[in-house]
Amino acid sequence: MTDKRNLLLLYDRPQEPVFVEKGAQKTVFDVPDNFITDRYRPIGTELQNRFGENAENRVPVRNISLPDLRIPMSLDRHEQFSLFIPKHRQIAGRLIDIFMGVRNTDDLLSVAVYARDRLNPYLFNYALSVALLHRPDTKDLPIPNLASTFPDKFMDSKVFQSVREEASIVPEGSRRPIVIPRDYTASDLEEEHRLWYFREDIGINLHHWHWHLVYPFEATNRAIVDKDRRGELFYYMHQQLLARYNFERFCNRLKRVRRFNDLRQPIKVGYFPKMDSLVASRAWPGRAAETSLKDLNRDLDQIKMDIGSLERWRDRFYEAIHQGFVVDASGNRMALDENRGIDILGNMMESSILSPNRQLYGDLHNMGHVFISYCHDPDHRHLESFGVMGDSTTAMRDPVFYEWHSYIDDIFQEHKMRLTPYTVAELSYPNVTVTGIQVQHDTNGSPQTLRTRFTESDVNLTRGLDFVPRGDVFARFTHLNHDSFTYTINVNNGNNAQILCTARLFLAPKFDERGGEMLFRDQRHLFAELDRFVIACRPGANTIRRRSTESNLTIPFERTFRDLDNRPAVGSDAESQFIFCGCGWPQHMLLPKGLPEGIRCELFVMLTNYEEDRVDQDLVGTCNDAFSFCGVRDRRYPDRKPMGFPFDRLPRQGSDRLNTFLTSNMFVQDITIFSDDTLPANNKP
Repeated sequence: MTDKRNLLLLYDRPQEPVFVEKGAQKTVFDVPDNFITDRYRPIGTELQNRFGENAENRVPVRNISLPDLRIPMSLDRHEQFSLFIPKHRQIAGRLIDIFMGVRNTDDLLSVAVYARDRLNPYLFNYALSVALLHRPDTKDLPIPNLASTFPDKFMDSKVFQSVREEASIVPEGSRRPIVIPRDYTASDLEEEHRLWYFREDIGINLHHWHWHLVYPFEATNRAIVDKDRRGELFYYMHQQLLARYNFERFCNRLKRVRRFNDLRQPIKVGYFPKMDSLVASRAWPGRAAETSLKDLNRDLDQIKMDIGSLERWRDRFYEAIHQGFVVDASGNRMALDENRGIDILGNMMESSILSPNRQLYGDLHNMGHVFISYCHDPDHRHLESFGVMGDSTTAMRDPVFYEWHSYIDDIFQEHKMRLTPYTVAELSYPNVTVTGIQVQHDTNGSPQTLRTRFTESDVNLTRGLDFVPRGDVFARFTHLNHDSFTYTINVNNGNNAQILCTARLFLAPKFDERGGEMLFRDQRHLFAELDRFVIACRPGANTIRRRSTESNLTIPFERTFRDLDNRPAVGSDAESQFIFCGCGWPQHMLLPKGLPEGIRCELFVMLTNYEEDRVDQDLVGTCNDAFSFCGVRDRRYPDRKPMGFPFDRLPRQGSDRLNTFLTSNMFVQDITIFSDDTLPANNKP
C-alpha cells in the first residue's frame, strides 16, 4: 500500500493536471492512461515523461474499476459551488458517498486521482475533505486550510498579479511578501467598513469553512451528519458570532446590528468584495445599497422560488414554537422541550438530512442566503453567479450576513423565551463561593486592563497558485491581536472534600451604544464565551490560574494557518492536535478590539457542579481543546448544560440587572480593553 498521506497532495495547485509534480518534495503521480482527461490523453506519455523527469518521488496509482461520477460531473468545472444551493448539496452528498464507500486508501487514491481533473475543484476539495475527516482510515490526516488552496476566497484580487510577478521573476529565497491592503473593500464613507478587521479576517472565515466540514449537510451514511447536539451547536455557534459582532460594533461606536426581518424591504447596506474566483474566472459580484430581494428563476441551479416561500417557512417555525411541538414527516409530534427543543429547531433551520420534516418546514436559513446572494441577478439574465453570501467560506465578509442571522437567532430566541427561567437553586452551587476574578497581561500592564493592537502575519500561497513557478510566495495581511493574559479566580470551597467544578467565563460590554447601563434581558445576548474548563477545588480557599491561550474556544494562530510541510513529529501529542484541530475560533480574535480610550466590560465567571455537567466518555486521543464551537470528534458534546448557560434563557423575576442575577458561585469584575489602532508601517492607507 502507498502512503495515505499522498492523498493530501491532491489539494496542491487544484487546477493543474494531476500528473504535474505536487508538494515540496516534487512528487509525481504515475497515472494509468485511461485516467488522463480527453484533452491530454493523446500526448499522455509525453506529458508524464516531461513532468516526471525531475521528480524526487513517484506515486503509483492503481487502475481499478471506477464508480459512476455522472452526478458529480454535472457541476461544470468552472462554475461556483455553494452548500446553500440544494442541487449542489445533493451533488456533494453523492461525491462524499463515493469517497466514503471505497474499500481502502489505495482505492480512495485511485478514485480521487481520476475524479480530480474531471470535477469542479471547489466541489472536489469539499467532498474529499469531509471524507478524509470521517473515514476511519484517514481521520488522522490533517486537512490543508482553504486559504492555502483557494486564496482567492480570502483576499483582494489585486494581490495575485503581484504574487505571480514575484514568483515568476524573483528566485525563491529572495521573494518578498505581497501586502494585502487594509482598505480594499470600502472607504471610511461606509461606516460598516469600520468592522473590516472582523468580517474579512482570514482566521474567522477559515473557522466558518472548517465548521461546515465537520458538520456536513448531506450523506447516505447518516452518522457523518448526525452528530451529538448538532442542531444546538448550529444555533449556539451563530449566536456567539452575533454576540461578538455586536460587541465589536460597540468598539467602533456603532449600534447593534439591525435584523433583516422584512424580506420585502431593501437591504440597506451594499458590499463589494473586490475578489475574483480563480476557478470560475469571474469577479465575485457586488451588491449596491438599497437592493431588494426578488423571486428567483435560476434554471442552471434548478431554483424557481418566490419570496413567499421563505415567509411561509418562517411562519411555520413560529407556529411550531408557540404550539410547543413540530410535526415530523409521518405526522407525529415532536415536543420542543427544554432538553431537545433547540436541537430539533437547529436541524430544521439548517435543513440538513436531520430535519424532521423538510417538506413542511423547508430550507429557511440556506435559501435566505441564496436569495440574498442572487439579488443582483435573480433570473440569470446577466449570467452572473451568486455573491459572497452564497458561499459559507465568504458569507461572513458581507454585513448582511449578520442582519440575516440576527433574524434567524430571533426565531431561536422565541423558543428560548418560552422556557422556564432558571431558578436560584438551578444556578447555585451549594457551599461554593467565588470571591474574585482578576486578569493580568502575561508581560506587563495594570490589573483588570487588556490591550489589543493590529499586527501583520504571512500566509503561504504556493499551494493555490496554479501555473506559476514553484517555491514559497507569501501574502502579508493585517489582523487584530492581543497579548496573552492570565485569569486568577478566587474560590472558597465550603465542603469537607475536594470537588470538581466547571468554570464558565464570559465577557460582555457594560454599557449599551448610548452609554447607558443595560437591562440584563438585553445584555445576556451580548455575553461572548471566553473559556470553559474543569478545575479541582480543595476544601477552603483556592486560587486558580488559567492562561488565555488555554481557552477551550480557540485554536492557536499556528494551527489556523498551519503549513502541512512543517508537521510535528509522528506519534507526538502535538501531531494529534495538528491533525484534527483545524476547527476553532482563532486565538488572535479572542478579545474584542476595544477603544483607544478604553471600553468598559464585565468579566463573568461561574462555577457549576462538574458531576452534574459531566458526560461519561473517553476523551483520550481526541481533539477537545476547542470544543465550545466545534464539539469533540467522534464523541458527545462534553457538557450536559444547555449551550450558552446561564445566559440562554430569560432571567428569573426580579433579575433586571446583572448584579441581581448573581448567585454566590458567580462573580463579575469590571475590566477595560484599550486598543492601539495604529496600523503597521507597511499597511497604512
